[in-house]
Amino acid sequence: MNLTLRVWRQAGPAAAGAMREYRAEGISPDMSFLEMLDVVNEGLIAKGDEPIAFDHDCREGICGMCGMMINGAAHGPQRLTTACQLHMRSFSDGETITIEPWRATAFPVLKDLVVDRSAFDRIIQAGGFISAPTGSAVDGNAIPIPKLDADDAMDAAACIGCGACVAACPNASASLFTAAKISHLGSLPQGQPERSRRALAMVAQMDLESFGGCSLFGECMEACPKGISIDTINTMHRDFLFASATKRDVKEWSGGA
Repeated sequence: MNLTLRVWRQAGPAAAGAMREYRAEGISPDMSFLEMLDVVNEGLIAKGDEPIAFDHDCREGICGMCGMMINGAAHGPQRLTTACQLHMRSFSDGETITIEPWRATAFPVLKDLVVDRSAFDRIIQAGGFISAPTGSAVDGNAIPIPKLDADDAMDAAACIGCGACVAACPNASASLFTAAKISHLGSLPQGQPERSRRALAMVAQMDLESFGGCSLFGECMEACPKGISIDTINTMHRDFLFASATKRDVKEWSGGA
């Protein structure tokens, strides 16, 4: 396959960016999208040019680092697929492919296709944890969990924090990501002690990070490579409203039970 790539190049956070055009030639249809970029970068390095910077780690659809817009779609044209699992057979020989970073105020571009997603980390730090005592692992059957609750928790826990939901949302909202983390722990017995505080703290941090508001447009769910349901947002709203109604202000819950 021979392809034309239109890639966003930006030297740094304060630098002006622009689209640059490159040729990708002799590409196997069985290559992953990131392997194709590796081939292009090898050619650029051989010519003494700066390679295209992009995030990656596991290349197995687990870490969520490979997020990028491909022809205007988060992670590309295949549903429930990360960019690292997208194969070049999804494109046609001679096609022009446009590659851009996530576009959101809360995800500033660091270089080329690499964005700063530390806003997600700060949302997790605000309340995405439980305070269960550590020590030896308890028996798996020690705490009975209804199957429906376990299924809901597992579905929400599939979130890899890639940011596709933010990139695809017309409001650049992080509601699906935040809701997945809140719903995951809130569905389990171990997550009940902090359930109200968790919802208040994580939603407050999400708002501080300059993400847009959720209008339940639904594009986040369509773009999510793990198929996280928009129903988790309803769960987040329910937990947040309950917590808001039962706590007078932030000071009351931030320092204790």
